[in-house]
Amino acid sequence: MHLHPIKTVEDLQFYVATAIQLEHATIPPYLTAMYSIHPGTNKDAYDVMRVVAIEEMLHLTLAANLMNAIGGTPDLTQKGFVPSYPTYLPNGETDFEVGLGKFSLETIDTFLNIERPPLPTNSKKNNATSNLGLLKTQRTKKMLIPTFKSAEGDELHFYSIGEFYKAIGEGITKLTEELGEKNVFVGDPDKQITPEYYYSGGGEIIPIHNKKSALAAIRLISEQGEGHEGGIFDYEGELSHYYRFQQIKLGKYYHKGDEPNDPSGESMPIDWDAVYPIQSNPRIEDFENVLELKKAAIDFNLFYKNFLKQLTNSFNGKPDQLISAVGGMFRIKEMSYQLMRNPINEKEKTTGAPTFEIDLV
Repeated sequence: MHLHPIKTVEDLQFYVATAIQLEHATIPPYLTAMYSIHPGTNKDAYDVMRVVAIEEMLHLTLAANLMNAIGGTPDLTQKGFVPSYPTYLPNGETDFEVGLGKFSLETIDTFLNIERPPLPTNSKKNNATSNLGLLKTQRTKKMLIPTFKSAEGDELHFYSIGEFYKAIGEGITKLTEELGEKNVFVGDPDKQITPEYYYSGGGEIIPIHNKKSALAAIRLISEQGEGHEGGIFDYEGELSHYYRFQQIKLGKYYHKGDEPNDPSGESMPIDWDAVYPIQSNPRIEDFENVLELKKAAIDFNLFYKNFLKQLTNSFNGKPDQLISAVGGMFRIKEMSYQLMRNPINEKEKTTGAPTFEIDLV
């Protein structure tokens, strides 16, 4: 598929399907690191990751609203939707992979890469193909979904999530100018998730019916992740994800008026040792010698598979299921602890963790 730039509504739907998968792909790593923290310790860091995870659920819901608005069908149950970790993100960063690991400095560095701001305009690499931050690079591992390609067959990758969403926004603007809003936003408005069905916290849900509301949703997603116009806060004045995670790495809080990379607030105490020694990127096969743990891992995957099914149903005309699905997040926490508190390898002193191998159950 020649998807640079977006030329058709079908191209736009492919990008938005990628956005849905992208938003979800960040959630298992955030939850794994968060639940690996010993209860009662690292409260500040735990709260940072909890807020970010909640806001990623908001972004996932907004991306589903956008998909519905342009006549597509959100589907979180298709084979391959949940990646096999470690993995590259589907928007195309090539310099890092995202895995499932315990709370650690290395893990926080990965989270900073996920949420990083775009490259400054004057720092774009010489092989950038446009002002969208697309880079011609080669990837050695299979992507989550088909890669973006130019007409010449080159793989095209976005450096940041914000640049990826910028391309979606520019595609929406282009298509509405060429085709008219009524020919782009053709979806059933009754499938929109509206505020009365959305859980509290993490921002406000935006029903999408036209270009204006679509661009507002894109702006919220982008700026909650990387900040507003190069600053550390989003346009609502809340600290963006990138700088929330940076507080953990630097061990210090940002205050209003601070410059990027230079927080002036009080110290954030971090105990990197107060974590369960979970195995990174576990697989069901790793639990073959601990049958009780293997069963717990399979049960988790079954529960998570049903969680994604409920989300899919909620995005396809049954919005009330969103409430029960998000309520199930508490069960995900309990099941994660059940795995993380039990050893799978006494010699290496590692414990279990969710595998998120949904396609195996």
